[in-house]
Amino acid sequence: MIGNWSATVGRALRGRSTPVTYGLIVLCCLIFVIGPASGLDPAYGTGDELLVAQRAYFRRWGVVPAALFDGSPGEVLTPATALFIHGSWLHLLGNMLFFYVFGLMAEKRMGHLEFALFYLGCGYLALLGYAAANATSQQSLVGASGAISAVLGAFLYLFPRARVTSLFPFLFFLPLRFPAWVVLPFWFTLQWLAAGRSPSGPGVAYLAHLVGFSLGFLYAWARFRRRAEPVPVRGVLPGPPVERPGQVDRE
Repeated sequence: MIGNWSATVGRALRGRSTPVTYGLIVLCCLIFVIGPASGLDPAYGTGDELLVAQRAYFRRWGVVPAALFDGSPGEVLTPATALFIHGSWLHLLGNMLFFYVFGLMAEKRMGHLEFALFYLGCGYLALLGYAAANATSQQSLVGASGAISAVLGAFLYLFPRARVTSLFPFLFFLPLRFPAWVVLPFWFTLQWLAAGRSPSGPGVAYLAHLVGFSLGFLYAWARFRRRAEPVPVRGVLPGPPVERPGQVDRE
């Protein structure tokens, strides 16, 4: 997924840096590389020893709904720490690519501080919403998808006419260009359908995607509804990735 910004948009946004988006991407990548999920640090061992270390790591820093609602003070922070933890290389790269394409424009429109608070706040609430709906679950939940889904929701409101090129596997990866108001609601619908079919075991936390997207759209509507939309942009968005169930819920 690669952003393909037009010259017109480049001129319109010249001089507006995006340190929050780049900083969050670097931070997530760095945390993943030094953690056990990457498999790069020999200190965590290999084989079963590595799996044990990964499970302990996800439980320590991820959201465990049953633990979150049992009254333990330290668990209140886990919806924030879980935003920076990812379960696999595919999980990390997929999230960061989506965030790169849509986060840059959202940050430029919102401003650095507001975007940072928006990302963290919506991400926290998305994970909290998932945990509340699965309050007895002992499965760890990690990933930035709830916050990134909020960015997508805000992008839909802020840039509905942005042209997005989508690559859908069931159409043999043919590049088809649609406005954001077509692509992003379609993505939301897929998440909704997947959430309805999702089993109670480990896998993708589609509900966190839905909560995050809804929060992001509502925030952008409340905050920017009286402002004109800037020049549309162009981007490339693949069809939603399909993740296999693993040892941890990924959102």
